[in-house]
Amino acid sequence: MADTHKEWLAQLEAESRVKQEAFMNDIASKLGRARVTEKPAQPYRGAPDFWQAFEWPLEERIERFTENFQAAGGYVARLSSMEDVKQFIVNKAQEMSVKYIIRQNQSELDALDLEGVLKGTSVSVWNRDPENHWKARAAEADFGIVMADYATAYTGSMTVLSSRDKGRSVSLLPTVLMAIIPVERLKTRLGETLVDFDRDRTGSENLPAGIHFISGPSRSADIENDLTIGVHGPGIVYALIVG
Repeated sequence: MADTHKEWLAQLEAESRVKQEAFMNDIASKLGRARVTEKPAQPYRGAPDFWQAFEWPLEERIERFTENFQAAGGYVARLSSMEDVKQFIVNKAQEMSVKYIIRQNQSELDALDLEGVLKGTSVSVWNRDPENHWKARAAEADFGIVMADYATAYTGSMTVLSSRDKGRSVSLLPTVLMAIIPVERLKTRLGETLVDFDRDRTGSENLPAGIHFISGPSRSADIENDLTIGVHGPGIVYALIVG
């Protein structure tokens, strides 16, 4: 019997290691080979070269993104111009009797002039009035409108960055999300998006306040495995591919 607490712990560890060795040797014996005791050499660091060079043509990117995004419960519309985007949003707002819209403070969205077109619908621009309670405004909004910074065909996901003029609440809190994707921002692989977060950034202080990957509406099944839509974010998400 060990005389001290320290000796007792050392004895337990030694016994445990003996049992571990016996267990691993038994597995190797049943596999019919010697035990591997050195970590194997890894031929690649990060993605292999063939994956770095993998790229779909534009039309296939659009097709694959559409298939994957819709499979996750989202909606996709292919539109020719920002004027078509404007008309699409106006039609949906009228169809759903939308009363309140919040959007990012972006010049591309300024050009839509939704405020002048949607009569009877309030349109607010994130952080344009610093005294407003913007999270509360976003939570009560029917539509949130954002410009996606990136989109990935292989995963069917959009990437939305947040900043002073692009509050994360605009994409997370409204009932319906309208995300506009300029077609040149639609990439094949997620790595084409992630590489930009490392390039020319010397530290975490240069990263956006939030990096959000959106693949359709909010889905939660962590309560008794019951799938529920729209618990932690918009229940309806439109990806509007333009150009």
